[in-house]
Amino acid sequence: MDERRTVKVSKYLSKHLRHQPERIGLVLDAQGWTEIDTLLGATAAHGFPITREELDHVVATNDKKRFAIEGTRIRASQGHTVEVDLDLPVAEPPAYLYHGTVADRLPAIRAEGLRPMARHHVHLSPDRETATRVGARRGRPIVLSVDAGAMHRAGHVFHVSANGVWLTDAVPPEFLRLPS
Repeated sequence: MDERRTVKVSKYLSKHLRHQPERIGLVLDAQGWTEIDTLLGATAAHGFPITREELDHVVATNDKKRFAIEGTRIRASQGHTVEVDLDLPVAEPPAYLYHGTVADRLPAIRAEGLRPMARHHVHLSPDRETATRVGARRGRPIVLSVDAGAMHRAGHVFHVSANGVWLTDAVPPEFLRLPS
């Protein structure tokens, strides 16, 4: 499978497993799962056929492990804007986590901290390198350190998705180390 097709399939799956399943007639269960055969049938019926081999390739090779397969079902690992409960257990975070952003977002982050925006949770990276890649999607990246250990001690709840992304409801400004 060529790289352009891989990217195109990955974006298509993200759109429909995270944000707009109804556009192709998918119904996600309460935890975001749908049957693989149903997904493949829906993609074909809506003019974007994906083979099972292509699906398996995208799931296996996606650098961010955006999708999970369990038996005959598939779901996005996190990042949903549709209502789902990923049923992730509460987890104790490492002392620090990281968030990639860009300079024009810093004034709002300074004032309000990190908020989930259209998503259900704030997404945090376990290392600076991943956060740098995340921030670079929108321009020149700035990496913020999050004092996750202090947040946890203060009662904030964390979850970790199957692909290693840390999730929390919000990060108040006092737990952020921002560039001056």
